[in-house]
Amino acid sequence: MEILGSTFDDSVFEESRNRVSSALPTYNAKFCEPEWFSEDPDTEDMLEKQKAFKFRADLAYRRKQYQTAFNDYTSCLSLIPDGNMSIRRDVLEGMVRCCCQLGRREQAQEVTEKLRKEASNTCHLTCVLQMDLSIFEHFGDPLASIDALQQLCSLHPFNPWHWHKLASVCHTLLDTVCATPSPCAASANQARGPLSQEAGKVSFEGERELWLKACMGFIRTRLLIAILRVQQSSFVLQTSERVVLEAEEALQRLRPPESTLQTIAQVLSEDLNPEKMREENQDGESLVGLAAKDFEERWWNKLVCAGLLHKEEEQGSVANQCIQATR
Repeated sequence: MEILGSTFDDSVFEESRNRVSSALPTYNAKFCEPEWFSEDPDTEDMLEKQKAFKFRADLAYRRKQYQTAFNDYTSCLSLIPDGNMSIRRDVLEGMVRCCCQLGRREQAQEVTEKLRKEASNTCHLTCVLQMDLSIFEHFGDPLASIDALQQLCSLHPFNPWHWHKLASVCHTLLDTVCATPSPCAASANQARGPLSQEAGKVSFEGERELWLKACMGFIRTRLLIAILRVQQSSFVLQTSERVVLEAEEALQRLRPPESTLQTIAQVLSEDLNPEKMREENQDGESLVGLAAKDFEERWWNKLVCAGLLHKEEEQGSVANQCIQATR
């Protein structure tokens, strides 16, 4: 009686066939001289020309030769195949940075608009919004920066750094406005519209919007970090603790009433579920069918409906708060 598995196939003991070993093709590594791309490539290979212009442009930008870099980026762009979107976006972003350094805001925004039209996922859109933000910051346009940051907060609602940046820009602009006598001393008969891009002016109503958005940004930052800090350690945790301390100090200067603090915290914590925060990761998702609620619909309108923007009897004049905080 044979035990199952105790017998062997005779083929196991047969000699294996003699296999003819084929020699692997030799590989000759390409050696390049330092800054080999500095000279015009003497080749018909479009890929080699593209690489040369790209590397040359990157080096020129590093050397602060922004016009030269822009010209080489433009030459590189014409050689990029239609399907190579990653290199195309990289080159376009380089062109935007060059335009900023050259003081060409309109041209920078035109190139950014090309990036926006070609964006196909949330990562692309995030890069476009951050590029917008860098343009606005470079040319000193805080009102436009606030709009870009609100879009970033809507796209990535659980990112505390976008919220902290939004609050900081609003707070800085509010301090600037209140340090200037004419806007803060606007009479009651003056037009009181919301934040306006016109001539960089901020109306009395705009001051209150800045105050409320600064408060909600710092509070949201504090709420988010309280949830995320349990997963952090080392220098990341130290950075979070520093940002929370900055938010606390800013809120002390803004002096929101306790009832206002509670209302803002309640509205801004409605979607802060740790499980939901882990699941709702939009990085790389397609923009097709993306129904991200905008800033106003998701948070701002709820605070306005709660009357926080018009509770002058509780929070007093924003201008007076600014003056008292700077004393």
